[in-house]
Amino acid sequence: MAGQKMLKFTTVARDMPEKRPPNLRKQDFGEIYAEYAREKAAEQAARCSQCGVPYCQTHCPLHNNIPDWLRLTAEGRLEEAYEISQATNTFPEICGRICPQDRLCEGNCVIEQSGHGTVTIGSVEKYITDTAFEEGWVKPIRPHAERPESVGIIGAGPGGLAAADMLRRQGVQVTVYDRYDRGGGLLTYGIPGFKLEKDIVMQRMAQLEDGGVQFVLNCDVGEDLSFDAIRGKHDAILIATGVYKTRDLPDSNADGIVSAIDYLTASNRKSFGDDVPEFDNGELDAKDKRVVVIGGGDTAMDCVRTAVRQGAESVKCLYRRDRANMPGSQREVQNAEEEGVEFVWLSAPNGFEGDPVTGVKVQKMRLGAPDATGRQMPELIEGSDYVEMADLVIKALGFEPEELPKLWGVDGLEVTRWGTVKADFGTGATSLEGVYAAGDIVRGASLVVWAIRDGRDAATAILEYLGQAATVAAE
Repeated sequence: MAGQKMLKFTTVARDMPEKRPPNLRKQDFGEIYAEYAREKAAEQAARCSQCGVPYCQTHCPLHNNIPDWLRLTAEGRLEEAYEISQATNTFPEICGRICPQDRLCEGNCVIEQSGHGTVTIGSVEKYITDTAFEEGWVKPIRPHAERPESVGIIGAGPGGLAAADMLRRQGVQVTVYDRYDRGGGLLTYGIPGFKLEKDIVMQRMAQLEDGGVQFVLNCDVGEDLSFDAIRGKHDAILIATGVYKTRDLPDSNADGIVSAIDYLTASNRKSFGDDVPEFDNGELDAKDKRVVVIGGGDTAMDCVRTAVRQGAESVKCLYRRDRANMPGSQREVQNAEEEGVEFVWLSAPNGFEGDPVTGVKVQKMRLGAPDATGRQMPELIEGSDYVEMADLVIKALGFEPEELPKLWGVDGLEVTRWGTVKADFGTGATSLEGVYAAGDIVRGASLVVWAIRDGRDAATAILEYLGQAATVAAE
């Protein structure tokens, strides 16, 4: 009987949730996709081929049991589908919205490779978890027994929150420290509302607080509270700060040239109703401006689509490679083009004009021989320079780690040659006893799933360490 509900990819076409028309959705920051109805979610889930070697699961960084919860959804067993979904994923309602499925699970779907169109995995995942919240299936964290050990987590982004969730479920006392006035990290202040509405993040924050996770916000480690003071209060520490330092360009300090994180944070703060002087005075507001965004990742896509919603006169995205070689989601590129963004491919900045900025000096490129990773290297086309007029330039070139040992004034915390906290690949253990690191490989908002995975892995290592420490203490 169950099998009769599956394998319908040959008779049922791929069908995404309805997308709001560009002329309507670019007027606000609401999510652009509607929700599946129960019957439609079941119908689309039933397209899964239930393959013996599920490539969707293999290419998921969390190794979610995707075929199982698709089958349960097709059979109408939604609560069981949710239980399977959240067993490997701390925040499925968030991953269902922002995970780059077109590069991961959906991009490797077997029926997609056979020409039938991928199963809409992300949309079904979002539907399952939204239904779980509505029906009360998402239960508060209530440990079977409380433990005396205490863990301090620095960073309230996805990695830190994932670890906090897992540790609390084991009864560990957890305190999360963060420099911002709200938890969530890039989920709250980096990713725009049209991809991840903020009430979705806040409901998960509320669930963690209800479960006993304590948050110390507006706390800048190294200034408001020293690292040693935090370490002295807890039995173990998890560093889950992510990467926030913007990669820069030479001579890009003129007024009107801003970083993506500053721009997106200001926009998201306005959506909360906060007082944001840098936005109100026009510095971080794209209204009536010619906007140029430099970069080709998902952060760049967030910036161009935000600028459209703020009422920019024009929005252009400069990227040094072509469309096929850009790191950002192709789905996001399509959404941006529908909303009026112009992509200027094979173009790289070579300086700026004016202060305040009036233009970007652009060099045209061509793709040459592949590098060590197999991607074709961009090469300069001599004599092709021109100026792209701009009133606001947004640098979306990716992020680098901050110098945490220097920032926090802590000795003995080793870092890698990239500046990330040096940690054991398997356990997350750093050079300091009882101090762990999560999210070491995270390089931006599109990789939130890696932060969640690393947070959970580090939490497991911390539990093992606490158990060993307790044994030593008993002896």
